[in-house]
Amino acid sequence: MFFYNGTLHDSSTLDLSITDPALLYGATVFTTLRVYEQSLDSPLTAWQAHCARLKSSVEPFQWSEPDWQRVREGVELMMAWWPVLRIAIFPDGRELIIGRILPQELAIRQEVGVKAWVAADSLFIRSLPTHKTGNYLSSWLALQAAQREGCQEAILIDAQGNWLETSTGNLWGWREGRWWTPPIEVGILPGVMRSQLINCLTTHGHPATLEPWTADVVSGFEALAYSNSVVEVIPICEVFSENPTRVYPSSHNGFSQLRQLFLGQLPRKF
Repeated sequence: MFFYNGTLHDSSTLDLSITDPALLYGATVFTTLRVYEQSLDSPLTAWQAHCARLKSSVEPFQWSEPDWQRVREGVELMMAWWPVLRIAIFPDGRELIIGRILPQELAIRQEVGVKAWVAADSLFIRSLPTHKTGNYLSSWLALQAAQREGCQEAILIDAQGNWLETSTGNLWGWREGRWWTPPIEVGILPGVMRSQLINCLTTHGHPATLEPWTADVVSGFEALAYSNSVVEVIPICEVFSENPTRVYPSSHNGFSQLRQLFLGQLPRKF
């Protein structure tokens, strides 16, 4: 089932022209949201932030504006079946909304963490890194390579070896009594969950440090995690690279600051 160009389809296949730029060049922009409390108006769902993300790419790309009301109506139809929705916008304003379930091992990963692999090859450098486009090949390749190494995530780096983000989310590191995360200016995706966490930390008097993750910065981290709008916050317990394996705790006290964002929410049906 999916919602495409104003219509709900009970199918798993989509007909596209063989000349469609989305097919030929990956010419779409997308965002993936998690529906909380079965409501787009829940603060954690962050509907307006996800729309703003799409607009921040549609406008500079000079693409046709989608019918935002129709996009919302499509999401409201789809969220009756799926807790996670991926909204893609085509250059001519068409929308494609598909759904999926939450990761089966999410609760376990939130508790015990995951292993990550540093994707050091230039093959894994993202194009247009501040935009979430359909050309997601480099991140996908990095994740596939990490999984072959027995890891669940990949850490992307720049030409100088600085850590940027993971293949599916934004990085968080704890040192000197506070959380650090790379700034947007280094060439990372401005995650919606990242923004929510930064605002939450600031509200509770624990502002995050936004600085590039050089080797010196990374060497001082006592705990590590990544975030996105689907998995929330996942500890990273081991990092594999050409250097000796780094080991981090999955139950560091600092995680309570990040998880303040999710406290006091109504029980989730998904």
